Amino acid sequence: MSGTQATYQDAELVLKLYDLRREAVMRQARDFVAQFSPSSFEELMSVVGAFGTKENAYVRQVLGYWEMVASLIVHGTLNAALAQDTLGEMNFVYAKVQPFIKEMREKMMAPEFMQNLEKVVEGTPEGRERLKRTQARLAEFAKMRAAAAKQN
Repeated sequence: MSGTQATYQDAELVLKLYDLRREAVMRQARDFVAQFSPSSFEELMSVVGAFGTKENAYVRQVLGYWEMVASLIVHGTLNAALAQDTLGEMNFVYAKVQPFIKEMREKMMAPEFMQNLEKVVEGTPEGRERLKRTQARLAEFAKMRAAAAKQN
């Protein structure tokens, strides 16, 4: 990953990536993934394996988008530091599926599944620490949702 100074082209690419995230269907997909918090491999697979459903399409669209962005970072097309500073959602999405990636790779016979995203998010000590913090926040959100559900 690039250790060089971010360029004007890097900034342009970040803005283009932001515009892609604003597309109507992508916005719906991102909303679904933001609400979807699988607590087990089976729960994740209930959506990933439900081909033909909008939820399956949403998860594939969001995971595919962030894997593509990570690929741009891994191959030096996008400055890694600028990406980390501006693309926080990438870490959020990865944090949701990271506990299940190894099992998905094994059971789906797809060793390359999310490999670029893994390299970007977990490729530095700072990234691994950010992942831990994000997963802790997600766990707190889950507790809050459970408490709210009990009150209703």
